[in-house]
Amino acid sequence: MARGPKKHMKRLAAPKHWMLDKLTGTYAPKPSAGPHKQRECLPLIVFLRNRLKYALNGREVRNILMQRLVKVDGK
Repeated sequence: MARGPKKHMKRLAAPKHWMLDKLTGTYAPKPSAGPHKQRECLPLIVFLRNRLKYALNGREVRNILMQRLVKVDGK
């Protein structure tokens, strides 16, 4: 029996507007939605890695975000 919210998201269950391809992996990054709905938000890892091509993998995206080189909502 599962307890609590799900912590994983399969790639096929991700919203289609993320434009993730089906064959590159099993899992998709699960967004932390905050005040918005989870189906409407876009994770920063998808935006920086897949759309803008600033990083090759999730570790590089995390390093970019930890250096605070990206501003979200002016913060």
